[in-house]
Order: sequence, then C-alpha cells, then structure tokens
Amino acid sequence: MTRKKKKKSKNKISNYVNTILSILKKERNQTFNYKQIAAKLGVNDASSRNQIIKTLHKLAAKQEIEDLGRGKYKAVVTAEYYTGIFDASNKGSGYIITDDFEDDIFIASNNVNKALNGDEVEFYLYRRKHRGKTEGEITNIIKRAKTEYVGTIQIQDKKNFAFVVADSTKMYKDIFVPINKINKAEDGDKVLVGLQDWPDKADSPYGKVLKVLGKPGEHSTEIHAILAEYGLPSEFPHEVEEFANQLDTSITEKEIEKRRDMRKDLTFTIDPKDAKDFDDALSFTALDDGLYEIGIHIADVSHYLQPNTVLDDEAYERATSIYLVDRVVPMLPEVLSNGACSLRPHEEKYTFSAVFKMNDKCEIKHQWFGRTVTYSDARFAYEEAQAIIENNPNVTLSAVEVSQLNTTIPQEVSLTGKEYNTSKDIAYAVLKLDELAKKMRVKRMGSGAISFDKVEVKFNLDEAANPVGIHFKTSKEANKLIEEFMLLANRKVSEFIGKQSPKKTFVYRVHDEPDDAKLAALQNVVGRFGHKLNFKDRKTVASSLNNLLKDVQGKKEQNLVDTLAIRTMSKAEYTTHNIGHYGLAFDYYSHFTSPIRRYPDVMAHRLLQQYLDGGKSANEDEYEEKCNHSSNMENLATKAERDSIKYMQIRFMQDHQDEEFVGVISGVTDWGIYVEIISNKCEGMVSVRDMKDDHYYFDQDHYAMVGKNTKTMYQLGEEVVVKVKNTDLVKKHLDFTLIGKPEAD
Repeated sequence: MTRKKKKKSKNKISNYVNTILSILKKERNQTFNYKQIAAKLGVNDASSRNQIIKTLHKLAAKQEIEDLGRGKYKAVVTAEYYTGIFDASNKGSGYIITDDFEDDIFIASNNVNKALNGDEVEFYLYRRKHRGKTEGEITNIIKRAKTEYVGTIQIQDKKNFAFVVADSTKMYKDIFVPINKINKAEDGDKVLVGLQDWPDKADSPYGKVLKVLGKPGEHSTEIHAILAEYGLPSEFPHEVEEFANQLDTSITEKEIEKRRDMRKDLTFTIDPKDAKDFDDALSFTALDDGLYEIGIHIADVSHYLQPNTVLDDEAYERATSIYLVDRVVPMLPEVLSNGACSLRPHEEKYTFSAVFKMNDKCEIKHQWFGRTVTYSDARFAYEEAQAIIENNPNVTLSAVEVSQLNTTIPQEVSLTGKEYNTSKDIAYAVLKLDELAKKMRVKRMGSGAISFDKVEVKFNLDEAANPVGIHFKTSKEANKLIEEFMLLANRKVSEFIGKQSPKKTFVYRVHDEPDDAKLAALQNVVGRFGHKLNFKDRKTVASSLNNLLKDVQGKKEQNLVDTLAIRTMSKAEYTTHNIGHYGLAFDYYSHFTSPIRRYPDVMAHRLLQQYLDGGKSANEDEYEEKCNHSSNMENLATKAERDSIKYMQIRFMQDHQDEEFVGVISGVTDWGIYVEIISNKCEGMVSVRDMKDDHYYFDQDHYAMVGKNTKTMYQLGEEVVVKVKNTDLVKKHLDFTLIGKPEAD
C-alpha cells in the first residue's frame, strides 16, 4: 500500500513539473505565484499547494524558470521559441511543419496543449530527440485552423450532455456539447458543431451544434457534410440573392458607347455539353493583309460585381465555384452565373476582351485589351467542335442554328467580318483556330512547358444521383484549342501589366520549380517501370517529364505516374510577386478568363481597367492578402471536390461487392497497400492485417510489402486482383480483400 502511494506521489510531482512549465511558457510574459498556479490547476488542498511550492523551487534551482522574489515566478525566455503549423495524428501526437527547420518537429500527445490539426502554433524546442526527430512542446495557439467540425452526435441517455465524434481522423478529441446546445439533433445525426471553449481543466473542447445535416450515409447529408467540413457554403444568403436579382442586367446604348462594339465579328463558344455558364468566347476575322484578328472575349463580371457591396463581399469570401460530382456550388448567384454574365448564343453581352492580330506563324502583330460588347453567333459542345476538326472537310453541326448543314468547306473562304449565317464560315474559323492553336502549343512545349493531360473520372448519375456508370474525360483537339487561346490571353494580359514601368500591382498565377528531392523520389518510382528522367537543367527536366507522361499513356501505370508527377510539382498559387509559371514555361501569367467562377480573374479585370484608365498602382499588401485568401479557398474547394469523387466511388462500389477487379498498387505503407482499380479508377486499401497467407512487412526501399517466410512481394505499380471487403460512406473509406496476382497471359 505504501509503495503505491509513493509511486503516485512521484508521478504527481512529475506531472506538476510538466504542467507548471506549460503554464509559465504559455504566458511567459506574465508572473505567477503558487496560489495562481494552484487555481490554474484547479487544486486547493494543502498537500497539492506544498507540492506546487516544492516544484517551483526545484525548477528555479535548475534555472528552468526565473525566481523574481516575493514568491513570483516567470518562464525563462530563450531563443528556442518558434512558430509553425501543427499536423496532428488521430492519437493526439503530431508534427510541426515550420520554415525554421528542414525537418518536422515531433510533438508528444502530452505536449500538444490543446492544439488541433492545422493550427498555427508557437512551440518550444527540446534538446532531446524522439526516434531521430527533434522534439518540442506547443506553448501557445496563435490561430485556430478551423472552429467548425462535421461529426456524428452521441446523446448520453439520462444525462444532460452529448458528444460529437468528428468525421476527420485528424480530430483526436470528441467535442462535448451540453444538452441545451444540441439544436434539436437526434442521437446518431450527422451535425456541424462549432467550438466555443476549451476550459483548462476539461479533457474535451466544448461546442454547440450549429446545423443538423441529416442521417449518416444519405446522399444529401454526405454532400452537405463535405461542404461543411471545409467551411464551404451550400447556398447564398437571402440578402445576396435579393441584391443580385435587383441588378440592371439590360444592354443599354449608353454603356455600349463606352465600349468597343464587336457584335458583328463572328463569335462562338466551345464548352462542355452540360455547361450552364459560358464565360469565354472566341471571335475570328480573316483580314485583307493576310492576318487574322482573334478576340478572346470574357464575361465582364466586374461590370455587375461592384466593390463594397454584399454581392462582392460574398463572391470574395467564396473566391471560387466548387464542382462536386452531382452539383456546382457557384461563386455568383444564378442570375449572373447562368444569366447576365453567361455568353449564351444569340445574345448581346458585356465582355472584357483581349484582341490579337496574328499571322500564320502565330506571330502577334498587334494586341488590344479593353471592355467590349459582343454577340455570340453559336454555341458548340466540345464534341461538336471536335467533329469539325476530325471530319474536315465534311462537317456536321447538329447543335448550331445555321442555315446550312453537312457543308463541304472550300479550300479558301473569304470572311468579311459583317454577316455570318452559314456553317462553312463557322467551320472554317474553327479549323483555322485549331491550326493556330496547334502551332502555339508546339512553341510552348518547345519552351519547356509540361503537358499534364491527367484522366478525369466522371460519373453517370440517374435522377436520384445514384452512380450507374463511370467514364473518363480526356482532352482532345477542341479542348486544347480553347486552352491555348485562354493561355494566350492570360499570358499577354499579365505581360502587358508586368512590363510596365513604374511597377504596377497585379494578381499573378505563379508556379515554382519542382523540388530536387521530389524529382529524385519520382525517378525511384518510375524507374521500376523502365522510365528515366534527365535532371540536367530546367529544359531537360520538362522534356523528360513530357516524354514520361506520353510513354505511360494507355499503360497500367498511367494514372499512378500521372498522379505522382503532379505531386512532384510545386503548387500553383496567386500572388502579387511574379516568379513566372514553371509548368507552362511562361515568364508572366495570370488568371483572366474565368471571372464567373474565380475571384482572382475579377481582380485582374479591375486592375487592368484601372491601369488602362491611367490609374495609379493598387495597394500591394491589400492585394497580396486577397491572393492568399483566394489560394486558400481554392485549396479547400479542391479537397471538397476530391472528397465528393471518393464518396461517389464508394457508392458505386457498393453495388459491385461480389466482383473481382484487376488493380494497380498505388501506395504502400506500414499498415497496408492501396490499390486503384484499372477499369474505374476507384482506390481502396488492403490492410496488412488481412494479408493472412504470410507475415508481411513494409520494405521502404523497394516501395513494397514483403512476406517474411515466402518472400512474396507486392510492389508499387504492380497489378493485383482485389475484391470489395467493406464500403464506408460515412468515413469515405473503401476496403479491399487481396485475392492475389493476376494469372499470366
């Protein structure tokens, strides 16, 4: 009995050491006496107070804290306090990612001090190591990454409280919710909960249910949960909708007089067949001097989106439209996104244009930027434009309201730029633009651009949003035609501003060079498939990456290599500090062509017009803050879009649980292997615990799981046969059973 008490007393003293140090470090500019520390610890008995006093003397003697006299103590301030971002594990420990050190800093669970995943924190660096990693302790939370979480509520029977178990595995604590703050939620509901407090003595943070999302597993619930998890909106506030609906969206003669009138120029849009908003159009005129005048016309969103209005504030907060598998969450209300700002066929619209005169060699002889008014003569789906390109000279325009169909295109067609009412004029324009686009692409690739044509997974949904099939979206000539002219406008607008003197503040889309270590890691992986990269210089890296991406097309490892190659690249972002765009091989690049769905494009329009009007340079700090916000919101939207694809893939696989699939090992970890099914790109995990034919261990050097007895190896990129074991819509997790390796042909 005595021994147990001694052990308990020793642990108590040890705990007081860590706790007192944490209190003083967290508020290191404050002084504390033993009574104040006792209050922080929530103790008031004589024994505990004596232990606190002894601990304070002991720490002061070791010079771990400062004794200021008269019973006052303060933390010893050293240069070993740093800041970083906390990356939490599901067990509560984690790592801090910081610019101050090359390696991440390990934080044990007892040194996290209520920090949550993604929080910006201050930390103290220990001199000791943890498994080779430098160890530290979080001393202060500078900024919470988020204060709202999605989870399932568990109401405690016959008690006056509930807990919300967060969906995110990074949230290592359940959230305590008093019964009067559950917002009518029922036990088992999926909810959005907001953190309100985390008392010093409480094991869990306190929260309040902000919204009941529905029953877990239901389609509407899970889609809204994805948006809520990232703090993204699902609908517009009433006052924003009302403001947008009251806008004057008519085309007036007074406004036309302020613009370049290009309504008589042949103009058309090329977009996905299911698109509802058309924010870009092309115009084409063959000039008498052998040049071509090509206009890239963009919806003039900034005409309607005026600063310091509730509409502009909402658009800025959203910063981007979000494209989930079954819906679009637009940046702008429908009256603008699908109405006034959409360049619909046979309608006059206000536009912001980049107009170029170029020759057959794609040399630009003249450029003009400014506000215009345009009229769209026709609307193409990509498939229809592609048919023109593939079927030249015989063309069928099924969706274009023109007088002639199935027209044979003459070798030479004279376009005067006045009246266009025949399919041959439009088809000629498409073919000539395709020809010029191909030449521009060759030039761009020759300059070191990298071609990422990753396969996109698309779902065939029935009326109830059930996935009944999967297809893959690939980029063809019609897509690349639009891409090249949009790239041209983006590049030339940013170049026009970027080369001005004195320097003007502008919103650039930048992309840094890839990290050498990531390139080396990519070589290790692709080398196993017989591919080799050349790291001699920037141009050889780009060239060998392009060759790699071309070589893997149609092969089993294509999606794996495409994904790994993209991950090797730095992330593109918005900033006022131009460093060029590595992936596109441009010295100047901005986003200008999609203001309906991207707020940075709206900013680019405003700044361009300001400078065209002779205005002074905008405040750089203000726009840099807006750029950071736009980059962050883009990142959240991308995560939500990926989660929605993962969710729909799991729903699709629920109906295929009795089938065997051939897949490619897309990842190998300590806990198992990840497999991507070749036929539908669905990815799931085979747990090492379920690989029962041997005792498997992770061989990091060979990216493989290896059997201890049989030496059977399951290696990254290798084909395997799997079967669905479990589908979890709530956790968005797909588990496979490993059948083995496919039989050789």
